[in-house]
Amino acid sequence: MRAIDYVAPTSLSEAVAILSAHGDRARPLAGGTDIIVQLRGGRRELDVLVDAKTIPELNQIELTDSGLRLGAAVPCYEVYQNQAVAAAYPGLMDAAGLIGSIQIQGRASIGGNLCNAAPSGDSIPPVITMGGEAHINGPNGWRAVAAEDFCTGPGRSVLEPGEILVGIQIPAPAANSGTAYLRFIPRNEMDIAVAGVSSSVVLDGSGQTIQSARIALASVGPTPILATAAGDSLAGKAVSDDAIAEAGRLASEAAIPITDMRGTIRQRHHLVDVLTRRTLNIAIRRARGEE
Repeated sequence: MRAIDYVAPTSLSEAVAILSAHGDRARPLAGGTDIIVQLRGGRRELDVLVDAKTIPELNQIELTDSGLRLGAAVPCYEVYQNQAVAAAYPGLMDAAGLIGSIQIQGRASIGGNLCNAAPSGDSIPPVITMGGEAHINGPNGWRAVAAEDFCTGPGRSVLEPGEILVGIQIPAPAANSGTAYLRFIPRNEMDIAVAGVSSSVVLDGSGQTIQSARIALASVGPTPILATAAGDSLAGKAVSDDAIAEAGRLASEAAIPITDMRGTIRQRHHLVDVLTRRTLNIAIRRARGEE
């Protein structure tokens, strides 16, 4: 690993200027739990690391009536230790507590997980199913991108040279709504998902009919996948095992996995079906206030 310059800007404009000056040879350092490993392993070559944890806008958690604004550098432990955020967004808590070890969660961030753009990123599917939006700043000003459109390939995103993810905006949860995330891993902890699924539902006032649903998948394609047909299949249907099973089947069809050292194509399709059904049932119970 060769020498790399480190800068710690104290303003967003300073960070954008540094990133713009160095183009593809500079990257923000949100937590460092991915980028440092990549640099040491020779998977990336950079001239400059720009510390995001010294920029105020990237380190704020703000929960208002309109939703959650989560700075891109806020570490996972600050997310799940915030009781108000945990109560409003349990699906996000499912993922935040799964990213690496306790020590890693002291540095790693949801925003960094999104920017790393790994298909297996645990926090990305919940952000997608909750309607999250990435707020980006760069030399051409501000823009917003839906979370499901942010990742463009393994390790690639919509971020252009000079741009930085400032934060993620997640709408306030609708009444009678619930979200859940589950993954399957070979070991009990600190492993990469063979498959992961997040499901989000909005029920009617009786809790017996699904008004809308969103389902997103991890580790079964080159990017996290929004399984649109699976979610849409539940709209207007009564909560039932048959409806949930059909959504699981459609989610499995949306997966485009590969066989690798962690799992096979067949196994991953099966896991998506199972995890979709499980997360839908958890999300429904949460929407009903049962857990």
